[in-house]
Amino acid sequence: MEKLQLWAQPWWVNLLILIPLIASFLWRRTGLQLTWRQLLLITVFSVAFGFGEAAVVIYLRAAVGLLPGFRGTLAEVQRSAPEFYQQAESLSQFPQSLLTIEVLREAATILMLASVAMLTGLKVRERWAAFFWAFAIWDLSYYLGLWVTIRWPASLRDLDVLFLIPVPWVAQIWFPVLVSGLTALAIVVCKNPLKAGTKPR
Repeated sequence: MEKLQLWAQPWWVNLLILIPLIASFLWRRTGLQLTWRQLLLITVFSVAFGFGEAAVVIYLRAAVGLLPGFRGTLAEVQRSAPEFYQQAESLSQFPQSLLTIEVLREAATILMLASVAMLTGLKVRERWAAFFWAFAIWDLSYYLGLWVTIRWPASLRDLDVLFLIPVPWVAQIWFPVLVSGLTALAIVVCKNPLKAGTKPR
């Protein structure tokens, strides 16, 4: 089992922990005019999208031979994946063509999440909150999707490649889970309930 690592690589990835803190500081005073319905719809999209991303990662690992037992049943994959599935170490084994596609897929992911936020039609503050909400729920759903299907990560201390743009971001799973969880919590805490019959401006 991996030892707890407090720092992500490169160093500036650690600054992501400031997002929920800064967001809650900026939004707490005036609140967020997002409805529960909007957050629910964004959640539905983000959960489905997160599971879709998990499936793509599973397919990629199987395609390059990094997912033992994938030709058998899902139960066989679940038994062997936690022991052999090393996400962070697999980066060097990926063909360059697939890494290029992965970078493009990640860029498309950010555009899709940003598009959902823009569709809220609210002020810039609420659009940012909607983007952060979508990202946080998508991220948590991604890891949950991986765990449900192949039982990886086996531990919150497993290393993962979080992102590839502009360089690979590597951290233990607890880090993105903490950042995403705190971000979602900050949005819930800062959300202003709208009075009946009023619309967000």
